[in-house]
Amino acid sequence: MNLQQLKSFLDERVAVYNKAGFIENDPISVPHAYVKKQDIEIAGFFAATLAWGQRTTIINKSRELLALMDNAPHDFIINHSLKELKVFDQFKHRTFNSTDCLYFIRFLSTHYKKHSSLESAFPIEKEDLDVEKALIHFHNYFFSLEDFPPRTKKHIATPLRKSACKRINMYLRWMVRKDAMGVDFGLWKTISSSQLVCPCDLHVERVARKLNLIKRKPLDWQTAIELTNALKQFDPNDPVRYDFALFGLGIEEKF
Repeated sequence: MNLQQLKSFLDERVAVYNKAGFIENDPISVPHAYVKKQDIEIAGFFAATLAWGQRTTIINKSRELLALMDNAPHDFIINHSLKELKVFDQFKHRTFNSTDCLYFIRFLSTHYKKHSSLESAFPIEKEDLDVEKALIHFHNYFFSLEDFPPRTKKHIATPLRKSACKRINMYLRWMVRKDAMGVDFGLWKTISSSQLVCPCDLHVERVARKLNLIKRKPLDWQTAIELTNALKQFDPNDPVRYDFALFGLGIEEKF
């Protein structure tokens, strides 16, 4: 396929997957259960963090975690008592355990008692080409509380560790992108869609390589940037919309 043919092919796949029917079976369904902005942010943050493995399991475990917060995550984060934290002692999803969960709650509580949105935790300049600096800042900010558990660092990726940062990039896509389809929320305005980096997991990577969108051998931050820059050839203002196409081709169509 030449460039125009590839764009047409991917545009068709975006149209197939970027629609309301996509929501139900995807982890983005977890924050879609909420209306309040802060609830959407918190539910989305946990769902993206737990996004390892089968999508059905991710959704179920995310809902289990939010049920422990009485399905009112912002109110719980702000107002919980120490006694109410006991219910998290048995929570576990893969390598994310109660120690990690309790630190996440502590960080979010500290943040939301001072700020109305998690958006401020990802500062960015208009001239920044992408969210790299914002992700580095968020990682450092997230672990700025005293006595954070070192084990929890594996759950918040940073470009400084050369991670592709798939889950946090997915979360930013959910919060930032806005279009008429209503899958992504478009709640945040300081980050532009043009600054987002494509979430790059093994399925997206496989499809991107087949389509010659990436050539780097490791799956790391620079590979995610390489993929995003390739997608900017098709839409420089919203390259990450093609995440729907690559993900759908990889997961649904076994491309």
